[in-house]
Amino acid sequence: MNIIFYRYKSICEPDYIDAFKALGVEVLEDSDGMDQSLALEEKINHLGNMIFDSRPLFVFSINYLPFIAILCEKLHVFYVAMTVDCPVFEIYNASIRSKFNRIFLFDKDQFRSISDENPECIFHLPLGAANARLSETLGDTNSYKYNISFVGSLYSEKDPLSNLKNLPDKITARVNSAIEHQFEGEVYGLKELSKIVDKELVSSLKECSNDFYPSDMSVRDISEYVALNDYLGPHMAHKERLKVLNLIATSVPNCNLHLFTQSKTSEISDKVIIHGGVNSLTEMPFVFRQSKINLNITMRPISSGLSQRIWDVLGCKGFLLTNYQPEIDMFFKDGEHLVTYKSYAELVDKATYYLNHEDERRRIADNGFNIVNENGSVLNRVIEILRIITK
Repeated sequence: MNIIFYRYKSICEPDYIDAFKALGVEVLEDSDGMDQSLALEEKINHLGNMIFDSRPLFVFSINYLPFIAILCEKLHVFYVAMTVDCPVFEIYNASIRSKFNRIFLFDKDQFRSISDENPECIFHLPLGAANARLSETLGDTNSYKYNISFVGSLYSEKDPLSNLKNLPDKITARVNSAIEHQFEGEVYGLKELSKIVDKELVSSLKECSNDFYPSDMSVRDISEYVALNDYLGPHMAHKERLKVLNLIATSVPNCNLHLFTQSKTSEISDKVIIHGGVNSLTEMPFVFRQSKINLNITMRPISSGLSQRIWDVLGCKGFLLTNYQPEIDMFFKDGEHLVTYKSYAELVDKATYYLNHEDERRRIADNGFNIVNENGSVLNRVIEILRIITK
């Protein structure tokens, strides 16, 4: 049994390749996606030739690439994709309707938004941890180096709204007001921001932006969805991460908050200990294992699902303090496997409490690690993918 794995340098690719190989699947890698000099036609021709030569069980990619779906439909070969990001606007491409697709979406709200277009071929499947790799990398490391840590982008460089010129002042004011309401509401999703997305806001964004994702090849007009998730969502993420990190640094006694990021940090409190970015495969696991508390601040467009950071922290036997997400209850018990907050006041209270209760922290971290090892690995997810493909 062989598959073709189309690669474009996603950080998640090696773990899925290892999982397929661990199950006895021969993985043929197509690395054309890593070569920016190749035209799309060249990539299609090369992948088509690989399919003819190897007759794979399916072609696989991280996230959904419409050109692969179109090619596989023409050649009557299954195309399997696993999303690791949200939003992924490509899932709304009309090619999603192909009967040769087997598409797995980790965010249930994302799944619900498109599943009716191809109900027998689109599935909800959570992300997972690369347990074997993490265990091998960390060995018997068990000492603490940090009190509270956050690893990730501040979205200062990924905030298109802040970089738009000539956005009308009244639109900016509406967005800022909605963000304040969102801060007072749920700590997940974009419920309050979604209320202000209308034709006027969409039109203003399209006029000011040269790369507003188009809807001309989509199953429906997704302009409002793009405005919410590609502009307001990252802007909210930037504001929220600044708010949370500065709040903890100034409100949690002796927190010694460590920030690992490649983002600009000029707006971060001088009480935060700032590091550069860390390598996701070789350095980040040690931060997770050696932090008394690991923070997760979910990117708001991930409105219900569990981000990769949640699985990675638990897979490293790290203690996780995360904003509540609706899907947490599907896989974990709050206070037993991880700890959630539903308000910023609760975040400060729990960070203060668990920083000073080591036995409870270690027990919860051990429980989280055990449950992810039992049924929350990338290998578990690949087994489920193969089960669905071959049934």
